[in-house]
Amino acid sequence: MTSLELRELHGIEELDHVAQLFAEIWGTVVERAPISAEVMRALAHAGNYVAGAYEDGRLVGASAAFFGEPVGTSLHSHITGTAQGRGIGLALKLHQRQWALARGIKRITWTYDPLIRRNAYFNLVKLGARPEEYLTSFYGAMDDAINGGDESDRVLTAWDLTAPAEPCSVPEGTDALALPNGAVHGVRNRDGQPEVGPVDADTILIDLPNDIEALRRTDPGAARAWRLAVRHTLGDLLADGARVTGFHNRRSYVVHRAATPVH
Repeated sequence: MTSLELRELHGIEELDHVAQLFAEIWGTVVERAPISAEVMRALAHAGNYVAGAYEDGRLVGASAAFFGEPVGTSLHSHITGTAQGRGIGLALKLHQRQWALARGIKRITWTYDPLIRRNAYFNLVKLGARPEEYLTSFYGAMDDAINGGDESDRVLTAWDLTAPAEPCSVPEGTDALALPNGAVHGVRNRDGQPEVGPVDADTILIDLPNDIEALRRTDPGAARAWRLAVRHTLGDLLADGARVTGFHNRRSYVVHRAATPVH
């Protein structure tokens, strides 16, 4: 990898470049970028986290986060966008982690689309973060190139900064977790379509589509079916107190149901 510089951003000109980068990533005009330079300027000036990643002097990624509840212990990472495939996202998250720890922050939260496999793998496996809450249509309908008019379901995900400093990972070439006997598929990928199954076991697998962003363009009906299947299965399990404990074989959430109290 070429030289990567990570630093906080404050000036309006460099934040204009961040807004332009985000507009390119999300496939929209800069006037409709996911966050404006003016808002990032205000966040940075108020002491929040706004940082950029530069590769040989060229902006290739950025992130903005603000303090959240509980006050003094939590940071909410609102947006991160990077060029893909060169470790820039991981470098930014680790930079954000160190920034938060230096200020006594113990937890970073963010939301992501639960249908995007690469994001689920990055968040759960590379970082060791865990989804905590399913948020239905959190931002309403979004018509940028990534969301493609789909409803903006998100999962609120938490990263425990008191855990070991090294990001969680699996051995090179190994993506499958050891699953207990009796694990069932709450949602199975059956030839590209979601097949909803039982959720009456202690461990439930929830498959994801191969590429939901492409599916939104080529088969909106199938994309909608995936949205509803995962919404009702994962959303209901999380609402009932189940926990996502991992991501199996780069394609399936591993969910453990809460133990039923014995009276």
